[in-house]
Amino acid sequence: MKLKYILLIVIFIFSHYVSAQEDLMSILDNEVEEEAMEVAYTFKSTRVINAHSIERMKAKQLDFRINHRFGELNSGAYDFWGLDNALVSIDFGYGINDWLMVGLRRSTYEKTYDGSLKFSILRQQTGKRNIPVAVSYYTNLAVNTLKDDLIDSNRDSIPFSLRLSYTHQLLVAHKLNEAISLQLMPTFVHRNLVDYDEENDIIAVGFGGRYKFHRRVALMVEYFWASHTADNDKYFNPLSVGVDIETGGHVFQLFVSNSRIMEESGFISKTTGSWNDGGVYFGFNISRVFAIGKAKH
Repeated sequence: MKLKYILLIVIFIFSHYVSAQEDLMSILDNEVEEEAMEVAYTFKSTRVINAHSIERMKAKQLDFRINHRFGELNSGAYDFWGLDNALVSIDFGYGINDWLMVGLRRSTYEKTYDGSLKFSILRQQTGKRNIPVAVSYYTNLAVNTLKDDLIDSNRDSIPFSLRLSYTHQLLVAHKLNEAISLQLMPTFVHRNLVDYDEENDIIAVGFGGRYKFHRRVALMVEYFWASHTADNDKYFNPLSVGVDIETGGHVFQLFVSNSRIMEESGFISKTTGSWNDGGVYFGFNISRVFAIGKAKH
């Protein structure tokens, strides 16, 4: 009889011990599930195609980028369907820290130099702190360095201030899952010097999308609606479609676009190609990331 009571006591104590362990594991699981997790790699590159993506370089990392745009595909066999003509830009983006990136670029179009800043305002998170979108601010200042007579033959000289143009963008992105990412880009462009029938200020709204259909390959789409293109047969809204190909430290982007210009105030305000008549250009971007120094953790 004593042995029976002892066994009952042991079973009672053991059952409470197991129940307590399960309760403790449940609490720990809930705490792990509630941790805030930052959503990473909304886009693989700092660009969607022409426009900047939500991504920035991490601290002490340098993005060296070569961007290439050929001529119009409808130019015919004589110009080898645009491959005889090209515009090129060389682009550097450097991570000051994990929320701020600075950039410098030089393009053959209008011999433009531009500097830029992009910094994080909000980061998409899941878990304990659910933040559905990532938000960054991007701005750049571009300088047209063509000779005076090539900018305006009616002027003896072009003041430096008139050579400037500015772009401000709010980048709002959401990664739905591992395959699909979307980005909205409300944009303001100001140009100090324009033709008599053009506007200095342009309001635009951009849309970017990424669909990753392979471990290292993604479909990319980018479109901008700009305020000055309504009832305008000179300029068009830029539309670009292409693919991202990841190869270790490199990212290759191959695409077609009706815009040949690579600087923001240029491709948003001066896109002259039309998809309707084949006025599109083949282009590619090559990105290589380098570690410069040792980042602090």
